[in-house]
Amino acid sequence: MSIAQFRTVAKAMTIAAALTGMANAVAADPLRVGVLIPGSKSDKGWMESGYDGLTAAQTELGPKLKTQVIENINYADMEQALTNLASKNQLVIGVGGQTQAAVLKIAKRFPKTKFAIVGGNKGQDMPPNVAGYDVKQAEIAYVAGAAAAMLSKNGAVSYVGGMEIPSIVNAGKEFGNGARSINPKIKYFESYTGDFDNVSKAKEATLAAISQGADVHYHILNLGLRGMEQAATEKHTHMIGSYTDRCGTDALYVAYSITGVGYQVQYAIDQMAAGTWQPGYKPFGLAMGPKASGMAVCHATPEMNAKIKQIEQDIESGKIKVSEG
Repeated sequence: MSIAQFRTVAKAMTIAAALTGMANAVAADPLRVGVLIPGSKSDKGWMESGYDGLTAAQTELGPKLKTQVIENINYADMEQALTNLASKNQLVIGVGGQTQAAVLKIAKRFPKTKFAIVGGNKGQDMPPNVAGYDVKQAEIAYVAGAAAAMLSKNGAVSYVGGMEIPSIVNAGKEFGNGARSINPKIKYFESYTGDFDNVSKAKEATLAAISQGADVHYHILNLGLRGMEQAATEKHTHMIGSYTDRCGTDALYVAYSITGVGYQVQYAIDQMAAGTWQPGYKPFGLAMGPKASGMAVCHATPEMNAKIKQIEQDIESGKIKVSEG
């Protein structure tokens, strides 16, 4: 080989090495995910469950995932927060149906960014870069109502929701239907505070139900849950928690409904990381398995577990029909 040929080969090898290095650097770039948590990530409810899913994804993917979280954002500031996240991340996740309107608006301005809504509703047209994940709260609320009726000693149960929007109202309706499926004569008290985070209003609503005999309470709240806990503790009644199974950690809770909020956050990230992310509406609920939706009664009898399992199967098969989200 001549000196000229050697120099040509050496130069080609140097360029190839540089290109390989650049390709490896690109391949090594982490997936950037931004998450909007409207409430507190430590609310023991929906928001904390969503944050737990993000934490699980971070543990799974390690340095391959870089995250940005914005929490405690009110409605007036959601669009600004989403704009911030969309400008810096490949995937943006809105934790809660209350983020949907803002996500749908901002997604049109960032067509190259993917968006996912945990708690997304069916029926709204979504841009081609948006996925809406329906947790099917009404399904598991029906099961929770049945469990509450089985656990109630007074034959009276209650439900407190935050904002009076269709998904929250439908969950309350189905909680009542589930309770009546076990005890047609059960007393059922349903109320809405207008705010997922208002502690005093949630306590007031729960105390009102307790004064009429309710001894098992269910909710769709965020920080407002603290008010329910205060009322139940003071009056020696019990609660069914939402979103995550924490049986054995607090005697105040006799059961938990699993709504898979964190599961869906992790699902969106895993799909993005695998290159299989898809836009559009996707139902989760009981059909997606126990990580997505299920009921955990902390000290259930075999008969109670069998009854709950049968109810879940009947909902899945369509024998029991429940409201949409």
